[in-house]
Amino acid sequence: MLSPYRVLDLTTERGLLCGQMLGDMGADVIKVEPPGGCSARSIGPFYKDAPHPDRSLYWWAYNRNKRAITLDIERDGGRDLLRRLIEHADFLIESHNPGYLSERNLGFADLTRINPALIYVSITPFGQDGPKATYADSDLIILAAGGPLILAGDADRPPVRLCIPQAYLHASTDAAVAALAAHHERARSGLGQHIDVAAQQSVAMATQAYVLAAPLGSPEARRMSGGVKFGPLDIPLVWPAKDGYVAMTFLFGSALGIFTAKLMHFLCEQGFCDEATRDKDWIAYGEQLLSGAEPLSEFERVKEIVRKFTCSHTKAELLQLAVDRGFLITPVTTIEEVVESPQFESRGYFQDVAHPELGQSFRYPGPFAKFSATPIEYRLRPPSIGEHNSEIYRDELGLSEREMAELTQTGII
Repeated sequence: MLSPYRVLDLTTERGLLCGQMLGDMGADVIKVEPPGGCSARSIGPFYKDAPHPDRSLYWWAYNRNKRAITLDIERDGGRDLLRRLIEHADFLIESHNPGYLSERNLGFADLTRINPALIYVSITPFGQDGPKATYADSDLIILAAGGPLILAGDADRPPVRLCIPQAYLHASTDAAVAALAAHHERARSGLGQHIDVAAQQSVAMATQAYVLAAPLGSPEARRMSGGVKFGPLDIPLVWPAKDGYVAMTFLFGSALGIFTAKLMHFLCEQGFCDEATRDKDWIAYGEQLLSGAEPLSEFERVKEIVRKFTCSHTKAELLQLAVDRGFLITPVTTIEEVVESPQFESRGYFQDVAHPELGQSFRYPGPFAKFSATPIEYRLRPPSIGEHNSEIYRDELGLSEREMAELTQTGII
């Protein structure tokens, strides 16, 4: 799909996924790293627990379908080489702090003088401008600033961060989509543009409709372990099973109350509740609770009935009931269950990628989408440091062996 196009990927761990997505779609992605390697190579865990820049599983996760070169853009010689690469590039992705590349004459205005068609993508914590543009960041800070953190954790203590960093994954996917939108526009105008992606804005979308509560004057959603607090209501979204947990929609209103009514009829059949409980108005039940017509203590009693039901079945049994009866229940899977998922296996999701340097193949998560005419292929394993220096500098830029040796000796590449 993108095989005629070249991407220069100057990102750190802030934006690696963006280049990988473009590479998965066929673009020639050149990962530009400082001599010694990108900082993301130091992030564990590591293959066989042996810290090494070429064995970081984090690095492997976000750098397939890329070639790699080393280049010191702090040096004049390094910047000159980057400008030569820009002449034939279609995209540049970077995740430095605002102003960092401009101070080195490598900003959007500088590079589009060389290549007016260049699409220049910047991924930062808070964007290129505004009062927070220069603030320090972490995944915790961005999720806090963007809103999702307020929903994570228990009601009786401060919010907790997600165990796996998410902010820059949101920003990176937004950046990939934006890059392709700009590419579509470039087909008309022939000109590139600067894309400014702020991770704070990307993660704000992860609050779903809750981010609209304040401007619309709606009750604010608050965190509750395994659910959400809405006004006075503690609404579980995760329920215990015999062998783990299930996600279950036990909600009310015209859209979801019919499923709750169906569930309560089944619970009555199974002896978990009486007919009076079964026959509550599950469509209007939320309004009754908020108005006080139905006491909250009664809702707590009903939740305990449902909890006893879920606890009496395994995840597989609850899933089968959901399929047979039309309940809104799905198992909360473990990592091992995801890896062994029959659904993923049937779709050929996990793919083996050979690492000849280690004499082994590893199972990688599959493509982010299935394309019928142009399927995503894992052409390249994640590159080692400077693996393609000779291929790109000598064979493509035309540098001589002597020039290559000098650049290596002086630490520019």
